[in-house]
Amino acid sequence: MDINLPDVKAEVEAAFARYEAALVGNDVEALQALFWNSAHTIRYGIGENLYGYDEIGAFRSARSPVGLERTTSRTVITTFGRDFATAATLFHRTTAPDKTGRQMQSWARMPDGWRVVAAHVSVIPAP
Repeated sequence: MDINLPDVKAEVEAAFARYEAALVGNDVEALQALFWNSAHTIRYGIGENLYGYDEIGAFRSARSPVGLERTTSRTVITTFGRDFATAATLFHRTTAPDKTGRQMQSWARMPDGWRVVAAHVSVIPAP
């Protein structure tokens, strides 16, 4: 299996960047477009467990747009072959300087492009 083919990695990095911009901008439509439209999609959040595209969309639509600004660090994107990748990043919010957020995503190439098929977000005390 080919790991981190340059063209594939660039595609996932671009999709990840679109996700990050949509997240901090609270662009619910763009966020939903980047998730796999399937009942099999899962997102475990800081305070919620979401099963399926519809639950994820309902959460996003109801979420407050206040306080979504963040910076990221230590982002690692790894591709496996041409159709699967993982993305991991730490995130930091000025509103919670004593916390470090962690985000893991599994991405798969679908007929309509790269989509998040599983995600996990958690927060821990800052080291």
